[in-house]
Amino acid sequence: MKNTVRVERAILDITQQQLADAIGVSRNTINSIESGKYVPSTVLALKIARHFHKPVDSIFQLDEND
Repeated sequence: MKNTVRVERAILDITQQQLADAIGVSRNTINSIESGKYVPSTVLALKIARHFHKPVDSIFQLDEND
């Protein structure tokens, strides 16, 4: 799964820690999502999308192998 979390953070000029605090996870979780090591749950993906005021599928996209 691909994602644009890092890009969305850059647009808002917020750190991984600030995003993590806003949605109630650890900074390490955000780092793992951004690096593609962790696929977020539906609830977490929805929280991230809501934080950026964007639809989930504009932030998370299925890869050809998914």
